[in-house]
Amino acid sequence: MVEVRAEITANVWQVPAEVGKVVAAGDELVILESMKMEIPVIAPTGGTVAQVEVAPDDQVHEGDLIAVIDEG
Repeated sequence: MVEVRAEITANVWQVPAEVGKVVAAGDELVILESMKMEIPVIAPTGGTVAQVEVAPDDQVHEGDLIAVIDEG
């Protein structure tokens, strides 16, 4: 299991990832918005999305868990 965490404090704008979705390294999991800039959160590895911990309009802080990817 690989935890994907926020690198900055921002608002969650879009959540293209969903539990059960197969992703490849580099796929967008979530798009954050900060100061009118879109910041994609990408999958660091391929696998199946096991958890998504955010929803649109949520606020995340640096280090908050965004998603978990099951590499198995």
